[in-house]
Amino acid sequence: MKIKQIHFVGIGGIGLSALAKFLVNFGHKVTGSDIKQSEITNDLAINFGIKIMIPHHKDAVDGADIVIHSAAVRPNNVEYKEAKARGIELLSRKEALKFILSDKTVYAVGGAHGKSTTSAMFSALLPESNALIGAISKEFGSNVRNYANDRVVFEADESDASFLNCNPYLAIVTNVEPEHMEYYEYDEDRFYQAYTDFLGLAKIRVINAEDTFLSTLEMESVKLYPSKEISEISYVIREGKPYSRFVLRNFGVFEVFGFGVHIVIDASLAILAALELGESIEHIRLNLHRFKGIKKRFDIIQNKEECVIVDDYGHHPTEIKATIKALKTYAALRGFTQLSVIWQPHKYTRTIDNLQGFVECFDGVDELVILPIWSAGEIEVDIDLKGAFSRYRPIMADRITTQDGVVKVFRERHVIKEFAEGLITAFGAGDITYQIRGEI
Repeated sequence: MKIKQIHFVGIGGIGLSALAKFLVNFGHKVTGSDIKQSEITNDLAINFGIKIMIPHHKDAVDGADIVIHSAAVRPNNVEYKEAKARGIELLSRKEALKFILSDKTVYAVGGAHGKSTTSAMFSALLPESNALIGAISKEFGSNVRNYANDRVVFEADESDASFLNCNPYLAIVTNVEPEHMEYYEYDEDRFYQAYTDFLGLAKIRVINAEDTFLSTLEMESVKLYPSKEISEISYVIREGKPYSRFVLRNFGVFEVFGFGVHIVIDASLAILAALELGESIEHIRLNLHRFKGIKKRFDIIQNKEECVIVDDYGHHPTEIKATIKALKTYAALRGFTQLSVIWQPHKYTRTIDNLQGFVECFDGVDELVILPIWSAGEIEVDIDLKGAFSRYRPIMADRITTQDGVVKVFRERHVIKEFAEGLITAFGAGDITYQIRGEI
């Protein structure tokens, strides 16, 4: 690509920041802006030399050849309006993918659940490939990895159908479940067609063939049948960290960071995809050990004998249910008898659309704390969470923090509960990750 000056509006988001880092490493001059300073904007400024303007200002677009904006940015944003007035090329993240990935060999990973984990695993199996994923890989300490070649492991997003613009050479799909239906105008046919079209773009397809939807597809694919092809699953803890062992087909034993059948399935899909690209089974087996997990996915942030605290991004019932199952296994192996969960619901639309699923997914939790819904810019809707979750006798709280290894729960500025023993897990895609870490 011709070297350009590119400005990102909303650069503090995990997805847009990844594109910004990627373009810097390919020689483009990058600037950015956001509404507030954050860990991500600090990283971009300090480690990538990106000039960041906080908050948004019309002068931020000075010199830009292209302005790329996040999905959260509206046409009334001052930089959006200024770019349009000056005639600067203005692209959404979705539109920008065509410009960024059109000349790359893209290995795209999509799915309702597990795509960040599978993307990070797959990048571990292809150690000299670029990577653009929607989470921080602990292997390389970033959501981006750069090499001087055109191969890119890319986490493909279905939330706005942007995965249709990522130019996939190979596509992995972990599973398909209706989500982000507000974008698809609650039309399930349109939603499923988007996945069909995404897979149709790829020359190589690797799918979980026991998924309800994926099992119906007739296009040629490498198909994983987990119940038939994965066996001898077992779990082990090393220095407090979880690992799963399993046998895949006739390829022998593998070991991967994380607990649960869902982790084993994600790893198996990545293994089959790597084999399709010519990687040897022994290199795959060794490289899988490079995977150390990703930030905010079963992320153990405190590991003490009497108390373990886990931060998890799960914000959909299916994800939370799978992780709680893994947490129970982990608790049993560590000898914990108390499983406490703190949940920050994410978005009013998601909470309403999946309310019964959320009620059921916390089954088996000893104590449940519910925080206010993280709106993600949506209009507030009154939802009786205390009534809906009455079977758990939930603790309704305003916020939490962690101090000196103790999780403190607040309501109206008063500490109403403290957790200092057992397994404590925070779920959510909002600012709960900073709360549970004691950073805000």
